[in-house]
Amino acid sequence: MSIDYRPDDPAFLADPFPLYRRMQDEDPAYWSPRIKSWILTRYADVKAVCLDKDMSSDRLRPFFASMPGPEAARIGDIIRYLSLWMVFTDPPDHTRLRRLTSKVFNLKSMRDMRPNIEELTAWLLAEIGDREEIDFIAAFAGPLPALVIMDMLGVPRGELARVKRMSDDMALFIGSSRTSPEKYDIAESATQEMAGFFRAMIADRRATPRPDLLSELVHLEDDGDRLSEDELVATCILLLFAGHETTTNHLANSIRSLLGFPQQLDKLRADPGLAARAGEELLRYDGPSGAQVRIVQVEHELHGKTLKAGERVFIMLNAANRDPRAYPDPDRVDLERDGVPHLTFGFGMHICLGFPLARLEGEIAIPAVARHFRRIEWAGEPEWINSMVFRGMKRMPLRVSR
Repeated sequence: MSIDYRPDDPAFLADPFPLYRRMQDEDPAYWSPRIKSWILTRYADVKAVCLDKDMSSDRLRPFFASMPGPEAARIGDIIRYLSLWMVFTDPPDHTRLRRLTSKVFNLKSMRDMRPNIEELTAWLLAEIGDREEIDFIAAFAGPLPALVIMDMLGVPRGELARVKRMSDDMALFIGSSRTSPEKYDIAESATQEMAGFFRAMIADRRATPRPDLLSELVHLEDDGDRLSEDELVATCILLLFAGHETTTNHLANSIRSLLGFPQQLDKLRADPGLAARAGEELLRYDGPSGAQVRIVQVEHELHGKTLKAGERVFIMLNAANRDPRAYPDPDRVDLERDGVPHLTFGFGMHICLGFPLARLEGEIAIPAVARHFRRIEWAGEPEWINSMVFRGMKRMPLRVSR
């Protein structure tokens, strides 16, 4: 039976891994006529593409250039700001943006957030109180990463609901380019609102610097080079959006994974020293990002197929992380697993800039949730995000008790 890859099929969204295994075994360089793209699922291939300079990350500008003028005009601010995101650029632009941003958003600044993460984790768990049924996304996994990155940037915590709404609306475009005109309009409006939100904050920080990351970005200068106004706005939007969307998925997916392996959940509760290794295994087993996208620059031969210049390639990170060619018994959670590094954050020069922060949040929050609740079980069916890029849930109904 031939492979029928339907990325929006509800059964696939809930559990894509059986189909990924078939693709790995039967057609590891699969051409999808449905989305007119190559789909790569094996660990070695995904890692190789991450390191291949002939595979471009500059995938939005060609897409924008192909749009009819009136349609492009409808998403003018999406084009304006997302084209400046380092995740959608190649060297030398990517090198410059990453060099400047990492002067401020670096390992030290992320590690310095540990007390904030611990405080917010405890506060959110206390806010749940004696409720026995919760939506884990709304009650915990959604607010925690958003509040952490807001604290870093200096965004007031009272803006959480607004920030989450703007981010969710932007995700309608970023999560999938195959969406309705109405969703494009919603995403464009959210981008305009978020840009205005940060422009006002940037002006405030120019006049009155504060002890936050945004002030450092505004006043950053490196050998005469600095971020332009549009680059500042785009970088703030990227840090806020990417800094919490995927980490929300990581926290929720991890608790879901542990519910499927209760002995591993008990092991994590019993051994606080297991937190860091547990976080890595949970990132591998069901990570927060389904795919990254590249554009072929130079014709490639792969598994007997010809990948032509200009064609789009989806590298399936979660599929690679469950490839039996890379991991023994890959469909089992083993919190003490050793082996090759997972590819959840990408690899090479485009590895996620904020991965140490996401890793730290998981290392703190997941064991805290496991210890806080003696009982965690499903209270209904989860609702999955319909996206090839994000792997996560909109709703995660749980029954919990202390």
